[in-house]
Amino acid sequence: MNAAAAPGGVAGHPLLRDAILPTLWRLSLPNMVAMGMSVLVAVAETYYVGRLGTTALAAMALVFPLAMLTQMMSNGAMGSGVSSAISRALGSGDRDKASALAVHALVIGGVVGVLYSMLLVLCGSVFYRWLGGRGEVLQAATGFGAVLFSGAVLVWLCNTLASVVRGTGNMQWPSAVLFGVSLLQIVVGGAFGLGLAPRWGMAGVALGNIVAMAVAVVVLGWYLLRGQDRLLLRWRGARLSWPMFQDILRVGALACISPVQTSLAALVLTGMVARLGPDALAGYGIGQRLEFLLIPIAFGVGVAAVPMVGMAIGAGQVVRARKVAWTGAWLAAAILAVLGLLVVLWPRLWSGIFTQDAAVLVHADAYLRTVGPAFGLFGMGLVLYFASLGAGHVLGPVLAGTVRLLVVIAGGSWLMAGATPSAQGLFVLVVVAMALYGLCTIASVWRTPWHKK
Repeated sequence: MNAAAAPGGVAGHPLLRDAILPTLWRLSLPNMVAMGMSVLVAVAETYYVGRLGTTALAAMALVFPLAMLTQMMSNGAMGSGVSSAISRALGSGDRDKASALAVHALVIGGVVGVLYSMLLVLCGSVFYRWLGGRGEVLQAATGFGAVLFSGAVLVWLCNTLASVVRGTGNMQWPSAVLFGVSLLQIVVGGAFGLGLAPRWGMAGVALGNIVAMAVAVVVLGWYLLRGQDRLLLRWRGARLSWPMFQDILRVGALACISPVQTSLAALVLTGMVARLGPDALAGYGIGQRLEFLLIPIAFGVGVAAVPMVGMAIGAGQVVRARKVAWTGAWLAAAILAVLGLLVVLWPRLWSGIFTQDAAVLVHADAYLRTVGPAFGLFGMGLVLYFASLGAGHVLGPVLAGTVRLLVVIAGGSWLMAGATPSAQGLFVLVVVAMALYGLCTIASVWRTPWHKK
């Protein structure tokens, strides 16, 4: 037995030794900054496409949900499955297994990325038509999506490599790389999209994403090939085995259901609110943008919890693993509860940024005042979902997402079938579904005994 695999060989690792709350906070901040940059990328790209006209902006709205689903599945779901498996291997002192898992993770990311690219490039127009695309808008969305999703395999590889590094407990390096390539994406997308370089319109904006992801793959791959963080990516002589794939997929594949449920719930609600008129839809959209900005906070804490929980589980420190999970959950809940209270008391701090239309503001303010109180519970549920990924016990949180989706579908159908469906009724449905997701996840983690896998 080598030194790396010796019992207790990683007992002195900071993630197994240092105080939980300060360590979580230190690991969370880089993730929040990197995720904040992804929000700026979305804002910049929306601005660029908006300069190209209303048709282009509407086309982008059709492609955006599938682009977000790509990120959520490759980064938050499967990516956390990768981090979980690697951190558990390191926690048990087996660096050779961790290195082998990294190779298997890249195979998964590459294969799924290629399949994802093929599906959305070849069948993209079908999905955009389902989302309501017609005529010139459908044509523009199909062209934009074909370029954007031709690089989906790069997105999967980038997020897989970043997750491998995060599995070692290093949040700074992947966050710094993603921060840098986000700036690159903003510059390249603007240059090619608006004509500072050859004017390629929407295709140029999509090219910015492809260039940025390619650079990220090269930099992160180089980092691991050099054997940083005591994890050497060894391609030569690597042998693929089903048990290694299974270690990642039994967590990551199941976790991929969660972002699909989240996207479906958002699409169902958007369709229902749209039937109540443009003012209600615009107000709902403003409120939903705030939720999009809140996710980086919960994601930052949750992704930091994954390697801490995984390494503790691998080392047999189950009590510490559960303390990490609950500490992270309460940290995210506290931050998001404060933000929720702010928008309940002063909704115009947010809604006033986007419009001065009185009719739209009525709906936006009503949404924020209704949903704001559940932000804390929602954040707590998200962090416990990630912590469960680290522990390798993700079924309960995924089922909590199923409850949320079913409540939205059943409750929304009942409300819309009534004589006078209202936006306020749908907003109440949102807060009930959000709170139920948090409470069901809390109950699941509370009742599920964790153990070393």
